[in-house]
Amino acid sequence: MTADDLPGVRPRLVATDLDGTLLDSNGHVTDRTRAVLGALDEMGVPVVFTTGRPLRWMEDLWEEVGGHGLAIVSNGGIVYDVAGHRISHSRTNPREVLLRVGDLIRDGVAGTAFALEATVGFAREADFFPRLAASRMPGTPVGRLEEIADDAVVKLLARHESLEAEPFWHAVEALVGDLVTTTWSSMGPLVEISAAGVTKASTLEMVTADLGVAAAEVVAFGDMPNDLPLLGWAGRSYAMSNAHPSVIECAAHLAPSNDEDGVAQTLADLFGLDA
Repeated sequence: MTADDLPGVRPRLVATDLDGTLLDSNGHVTDRTRAVLGALDEMGVPVVFTTGRPLRWMEDLWEEVGGHGLAIVSNGGIVYDVAGHRISHSRTNPREVLLRVGDLIRDGVAGTAFALEATVGFAREADFFPRLAASRMPGTPVGRLEEIADDAVVKLLARHESLEAEPFWHAVEALVGDLVTTTWSSMGPLVEISAAGVTKASTLEMVTADLGVAAAEVVAFGDMPNDLPLLGWAGRSYAMSNAHPSVIECAAHLAPSNDEDGVAQTLADLFGLDA
């Protein structure tokens, strides 16, 4: 049921993905989008940034998005207090589960390499994204999954260098989907693996419960399959016009593309903000 099915229900909280959604194709927050976010803040409407990005990729964005509020990063693995510069909640994957998952994927899809995002940083296997390792990941701990995994991991990354993306996504899901949550947010052969039941939606549900906001009062935006649970849960859902076909099919509404300030346009209309 969407908010359109509930006359008189006005959104009280905004949940938006970042890359391909709120940010333009250069990864920036435009002046128009920044103005809309500021107007919502003045109205007392919380905006929760829900992203697959790890925490370490967010530092340059806090000021652009206002430097306050909450962010859900790593596909629901971490809730971050932006103003307090601290993790307020983490949903980790036990080490024994990670090792079991790694064994199953290695046995089922030979050539898979792993990396992990933890509450305290990033580590990878030597064969994970070797083309980028030297230039973009200097100083990163490197070792076999058995050596780098611990109980602080919020997202395991599985990548294959030679398989097509969608067959790899679905193969991994079939192998370990009963043990963990698998999803993807890029167009390459990379699967993002969270603890069982951990999604943007399930973590946002925890956040909104604390705020006294019902699902019907949430408006959500997204563009990739890792946004599907969020869009299915929120009272009013928008896929960006540049979104993956599965996201467009899932969402109740279509917003203009991220390069057209689609989130800002839609929120301005919903909340009666001046253009």
